[in-house]
Amino acid sequence: MSALKKISDPRAKSRLRRKRNIRKRINGTPTKPRLSVFRSNTHIYAQAVDDTTNTVLASSSDLEKSLKGDLQDKKKSEVAKLVGESIGKKLKEKNIETVVFDRNGFIFHGRVKAVADGAREAGLKF
Repeated sequence: MSALKKISDPRAKSRLRRKRNIRKRINGTPTKPRLSVFRSNTHIYAQAVDDTTNTVLASSSDLEKSLKGDLQDKKKSEVAKLVGESIGKKLKEKNIETVVFDRNGFIFHGRVKAVADGAREAGLKF
């Protein structure tokens, strides 16, 4: 609770409160990792986390060199969908079919939903 007291922005404070409540229920395993999404104003990040060993199994963001060429002249939600497809492909290469989606306190709308849709199109189930 002390981390929330230090934050003065009420919107960030409520997002962290939602995040804490979500993380009480969601847990990633090696066979079914947690797909965590973080969005800032300019970038979007996704990573698959095994919470039993606290390791990141795969990650993707719009800052990756492999995605940079595809991102020119695209909207933020289109970029987010490409990030979702990218992490979906990486997890499929590691023979991971199912994940638990962690929206990280963000509303399941817009770019967060686009990441989920892209991951589903890549073949992940959640």
